[in-house]
Amino acid sequence: MLKELSKSIREYKKSSIATPLLVSLEVVLECIIPFVIATLVNQIKAGCELQVILGYGLVLVAMAGFSLLFGALAGTTCATASCGLARNLRKDMFYKIQDYSFENIDKFSTSSLVTRITTDVTNVQNAYMMIIRTAIRCPLMLIFAFIMAFVMGGRMGTIFLFVAPFLAFGLFLVIRKTMPLFKRVFKKYDNLNNSIQENVKAMRVVKSYVREDYEKEKFGLAASDVCADFTKAERILALNNPMMQFCIYTVMIFVLSFGSYTIITSRGVDLDVGQFSALLTYSFMILQSLMMLSMVFVMITMATESAKRIVEILQEKSTLANPEQPIYEVQDGSVDFEDVNFKYSKKAERMSLADISFHINSGETIGIIGGTGSSKSSLIQLISRLYDATEGVVKVGGIDVTQYDLETLRNQVAVVLQKNILFSGTIRENLRWGNKEATDEELVHACKLAHADEFITQFPMEYDTYIEQGGANVSGGQKQRLCIARALLKKPKILIMDDSTSAVDTKTDAMIRKALREFIPETTKIIIAQRISSVQDADRVIVMEGGTINAIGNHEELLATNEIYKEIFESQNKAGDDDEE
Repeated sequence: MLKELSKSIREYKKSSIATPLLVSLEVVLECIIPFVIATLVNQIKAGCELQVILGYGLVLVAMAGFSLLFGALAGTTCATASCGLARNLRKDMFYKIQDYSFENIDKFSTSSLVTRITTDVTNVQNAYMMIIRTAIRCPLMLIFAFIMAFVMGGRMGTIFLFVAPFLAFGLFLVIRKTMPLFKRVFKKYDNLNNSIQENVKAMRVVKSYVREDYEKEKFGLAASDVCADFTKAERILALNNPMMQFCIYTVMIFVLSFGSYTIITSRGVDLDVGQFSALLTYSFMILQSLMMLSMVFVMITMATESAKRIVEILQEKSTLANPEQPIYEVQDGSVDFEDVNFKYSKKAERMSLADISFHINSGETIGIIGGTGSSKSSLIQLISRLYDATEGVVKVGGIDVTQYDLETLRNQVAVVLQKNILFSGTIRENLRWGNKEATDEELVHACKLAHADEFITQFPMEYDTYIEQGGANVSGGQKQRLCIARALLKKPKILIMDDSTSAVDTKTDAMIRKALREFIPETTKIIIAQRISSVQDADRVIVMEGGTINAIGNHEELLATNEIYKEIFESQNKAGDDDEE
């Protein structure tokens, strides 16, 4: 885990190394200062001259100044290193997620990924900050202060040998109790974020069904669950403070009473005033260091679970990868399925697709129709290799899709998915997702093919109109047409439209299909639709049922021979006739 996380330090190695060095110098100076003060007290007691006092004073000022300087520099380098690590971790995680296949993404929920990139990285950042500074400072301070306490106080220093084990045992119990709580609470964080994300995304539905109170109650329960675990953990952690206070007062009582007794009875021979003052200072240093160490361990305890969750993302390997010698050219838009079986999970008992075999010639227009759950979308996702077939072979251009370079294949297979997504930005910026080098003329041409230009030109800013996040300020039909135009700008050899004209009227749907036939005749067009009218002029139509191919043929053939196709056609035409009546 540490090895994986350390890879993200990269350009911040110098700051990470400089911080412990600066902290070490700061600690050394802080531990020498009480010794110098004790010597000065003894010199004053012996009746030294003013010149000697001034000399010691200058030395103390210089040491304090350098200690302050080293501390300030350590704070700066520590902040640079920890913030840099957090930046790189978020970057590495985000880049890793971009390489995930759909199968990998299905493994983690969206809310969990958001929590890991935000909350978990912040926890690791805070822990790293404490590790390279406080976790170095405290042990060094303990060591030097222990040594100096024994040098200055002799046998009185043995009090620390009794206090330290007591504190260490208490700290061990605290960590042992809190670790399972922190481990559990991060999973509940995921549920909390999931509740927020789901609510905001479905806000229209929530308001339409007047379910605000229900959503508030659901969120309140999730928030209370997180609060309860954190409260329980904080109650246990709160025991640190009284435990430390008990040790501090115990040491103070012992040092003050036994030290005073020793000074009086030995008349300063076994312990003088200077040594006594230094011993008190070292006592505070030791106990303060122990208290800070307890905070470090608590932070590390909390961050350990976060680190594990981060490493899970970084070490997750994509289920899709380029072959050793990938092919970088797709010859044509032909598609072949040869005895293909597919299921989304290895644990799944049944196949989503079973015994799929067919051939599509380059340039053909193929319709795919079938009831809900017939695996139409699952079928086309294998062509662009969003998933790999569980059994059998899928070919594009006569070559197994697993032999292609992924980027090359996906650039030649444009998919307009069922759930259309637009990103915040202008229409022009959204369209250039299809081709970032596209000229304005190419943008307009693609939009005319998709019949999007007609509504774009009605906006005051036309192609510079700003699209809100998710395309909230355009209608469903407008969003679909923009997504089709975006796909066309890729100039693909295969264009797949997964029910991507469901939100436009039948007239516009027909015009889009006519434009595609006339202007990109060499491109293979695969159209998934619920409406017969969207596929009836296709060269062939594939009828899907229960994850298998029920029939393949043109509109007239299927209408005459296939009961499923005939039933869909009649039900839709009857609905249309009823509407007219």
